[in-house]
Amino acid sequence: MLRKNEQNKTTKGQVEVPEEYVLRDELTWLPGEDNVLIRLLKESMNKVEVAYIATYPPTECGIATFTRDVVTSVAKYTPFSSHMVVAVKREQEIEPYERIVHYQIPRDDLPSYAAAAKFLNQSSVDVVSLQHEFGIFGGPDGAYVLDLVEKLEKPVAVTLHTVLHDPSPGQRDVMMKLAELVDMFVVMVRTGRRILMDNYGIDPRKITIIQHGVPNVHRVSSMSVKRALGMADRQILSTFGLINRGKGIEFAIEALPGIIEKHPNVVYLVLGETHPGVRSFEGETYRNSLLETIDRLNLHDYVRFNNRFLSIDELVRYLCATDVYITPYLNRDQIVSGTLAYALGCGKAIVSTPYLYAEEVLSDGRGALVDFRSPDAIANAVNALLGNPAEKEAMESLAYKYGRRTAWFNIGVDYLDLFHRLLMRRKRRAQVEAAPTEQVGTSS
Repeated sequence: MLRKNEQNKTTKGQVEVPEEYVLRDELTWLPGEDNVLIRLLKESMNKVEVAYIATYPPTECGIATFTRDVVTSVAKYTPFSSHMVVAVKREQEIEPYERIVHYQIPRDDLPSYAAAAKFLNQSSVDVVSLQHEFGIFGGPDGAYVLDLVEKLEKPVAVTLHTVLHDPSPGQRDVMMKLAELVDMFVVMVRTGRRILMDNYGIDPRKITIIQHGVPNVHRVSSMSVKRALGMADRQILSTFGLINRGKGIEFAIEALPGIIEKHPNVVYLVLGETHPGVRSFEGETYRNSLLETIDRLNLHDYVRFNNRFLSIDELVRYLCATDVYITPYLNRDQIVSGTLAYALGCGKAIVSTPYLYAEEVLSDGRGALVDFRSPDAIANAVNALLGNPAEKEAMESLAYKYGRRTAWFNIGVDYLDLFHRLLMRRKRRAQVEAAPTEQVGTSS
């Protein structure tokens, strides 16, 4: 029987949502997956302790949130195991981490990477899960991470949040050295696997696909959530995530006049704060340019900002109220988008530019792809969905069906299965190396 997630209580300033709209955290037994799950549950009786190396909340970035979700989903299946996080942080930061963070690496302090490897080697950890994106580690192209990985004596799986089609020489060098050192790369779509094989020559046996996880959300009508948000009379478009120039939000804003002409009750929600790294470099220059575009087009009644790093519950609440979700991103090579994954998980109609991740996950009718930097294309796609409820409903159903497979309780099974496979592989290798070689005698 489903129950309400007790953590979804409202606090001051939050919108109260009826019980049927809150996040659900129960297991769903999906057809065909019982055998894998039962086997892993039995294996979990034998401890498997995992160390996760990444940014971690309260650091405000998508990888930090992703890491916490992986940790939580795997821990649900390993009640007798202890897990730890090695958090990468900027040197000047003092973060009030949870107790699961056992070690901290100041991003730009090279000796800390080798010290972290020594700490993990001396710990009871069985396997290491490292989240990789060039910008979260110190050194040229994040090369300091190599000092850590090459000294680790534990099996290492690296989840790649960036897979560049045309890397710089430094980025390629880091990737090729990682490929030599680690046991497995994890990518989130088939396209990432193909790029690693074709552009980097990495052995396909060293690459596995585990999709981006999403909250376990029951599909609901948007109207009740709109009422709770005070927007029952509006058709809601939305984009969320850490704001930066690569999001292409200006093109969605410029598309609004063409949408308003046919659907005058629309409102576009831009949800999320400016990326902290962008803010430290250029302040709110990009957000201010968006405000100038709104002024120029006289769209004050049609665009609303929520300039905060939103909790998962808040994001899901806004997504449940959304009629069309838009990702007008500009980088063709973007191989992962947590925001798009969440929109799929909530069963939303989606309009997106065709970056690599969107091209794959929105295929087969799960979304509408439009040209880069084209307000007209965005307007036409949104109008087609809002003007055709049957087509919109069909897209939403396909998106939700796809998203169910990627709910975090399923992704936790995938990661746990990977960790067990790496441990078994390492044990078999050790047994082979320890086995005595036969002595071949010579006859006289």
